[in-house]
Amino acid sequence: MPTPYRCPNCRTNKTRFNFIRQVPESVKVDSVTGEVLETYDNAQLDPFHLPYRGPEIKIQCAVCGLVEDEKMFAKFGESSV
Repeated sequence: MPTPYRCPNCRTNKTRFNFIRQVPESVKVDSVTGEVLETYDNAQLDPFHLPYRGPEIKIQCAVCGLVEDEKMFAKFGESSV
């Protein structure tokens, strides 16, 4: 079920947002040059490489520019109903 959003920063925006879908890419880079040496998928990560556990989507307020987790905008949206 969709949930209403409200910006926790400007507190007035309830309608204009940008959805930012995060697509993690696991890589190993050279410590000196920054060149990508190896790319991993989640099935082949080595023991020292943790998989990404962050949010799948972030929200940006299209009025003030604040970028936060979707939960933050949803929580403030609940209080405005």
